[in-house]
Amino acid sequence: MQRPALSRRGLIAGTVGTGFALAVRPISAATITTSAEGLDVAEVRIPGPGGEVPAYTALPGGRPKKPKPPCFLVVHEIFGVHEHIRDVCRRLAKLGFAAIAPDLFARQGDVTKMADQKEISAKVIAKVPDEQVLSDLDRCVPYLESKGADTHRVAITGFCWGGRIVWLYAAHTKVARAGVAWYGRLVGDKDPLHPVYPMDVAATLKAPVLGLYGGTDQGIPVASVEEMRKALATGGAASKRSRIQVYPDAGHAFFADYRPSYRAAAADDGWKRMLDWFKESGVAP
Repeated sequence: MQRPALSRRGLIAGTVGTGFALAVRPISAATITTSAEGLDVAEVRIPGPGGEVPAYTALPGGRPKKPKPPCFLVVHEIFGVHEHIRDVCRRLAKLGFAAIAPDLFARQGDVTKMADQKEISAKVIAKVPDEQVLSDLDRCVPYLESKGADTHRVAITGFCWGGRIVWLYAAHTKVARAGVAWYGRLVGDKDPLHPVYPMDVAATLKAPVLGLYGGTDQGIPVASVEEMRKALATGGAASKRSRIQVYPDAGHAFFADYRPSYRAAAADDGWKRMLDWFKESGVAP
């Protein structure tokens, strides 16, 4: 599979909720825009015992879909389901995946309206239980099944905050065949709502994970990445199958094309590796 042809745009004027989070503005001129033409895109609410979860979905257009498209869970960054995450869903749908990005912060607050990252962390992220996040992701799979997706082929990817969640989800369930974690923290301070980090579950993964990291990431030292490699090697089959790719000249958020941290070469290579990883894992459309 190849990455779909994408256009570039300059500064983007959008409203909160349909555009970019306040905390990430101004938006870079390198920002990628993927058209929704030919896709079924929607703002949806996923029902469940703990209350509805808002989500953005992008599915290949046309019905019926034969063969059924694989499920693709997209886990957002600390900025929530803003335009960048929606665009990632559309890119995946163009390739034949049924993509969904649930708002995993919805019960605690709307981070897209917060202009300060410290405020986001203190008022929302610190209050979001890992258990709630994993449960909400579980609920996305049967929802996509109701839309005609193939739940025997489930992929998951996530960025920054979402990268950590990918590792945890791979240890939480066998539903996903494989995951790709983009620069998710591997170690950190624990508390009752966040009792483990990827390093703690590295040896007990139920699905293999490809980790994509930046060699100059100030928040995730290369030393911790190497420790993660060692931990994976001591685990079961899924852990041993997992891989980590480090881009020496890239820092944190190198895939975030709407930010100054974006590094096109690393982002494009990481995207290709992700698609190859899911093809190898039997999740390709």
